[in-house]
Amino acid sequence: MLGGEFRHSLDSKNRIFVPAKLRDELGASFIIAKDIREKCLKAYSLAGWEKYTAPLREQNRRLSEKILRYLHASLVQVTPDSQGRIVLPQELVSYAEIEKNVVFVGCCDYAEIWSDVAYDNLKANEDISAILAELESLGL
Repeated sequence: MLGGEFRHSLDSKNRIFVPAKLRDELGASFIIAKDIREKCLKAYSLAGWEKYTAPLREQNRRLSEKILRYLHASLVQVTPDSQGRIVLPQELVSYAEIEKNVVFVGCCDYAEIWSDVAYDNLKANEDISAILAELESLGL
């Protein structure tokens, strides 16, 4: 299970250190893709990506092809180097508005990669009462 919050810096070659705890869960190679709801990136194990996209492949082809095209057009499969670093393509760095510092957040079966500015802003504006209400509506 992916969990925790880790802060690192992007170097001049768009390399970033992936925390060992996350690498252990994500595997030797993993997927980095744009998040469709937030200006961040998501990291999935290869099996996790297959599980995430499986319901799409069962939908009407017209719908699934558009969505799968969007999701796959800019994703990358990465393999950390011997120092635990991956290279993020400039398109993904720009999409997530990463300038220098990033935050990795483990989210159970995937991890998010945020610019530190966007993540800190998100956290500062979280409505804990709304989150609690959602949890309670689910019986948790």
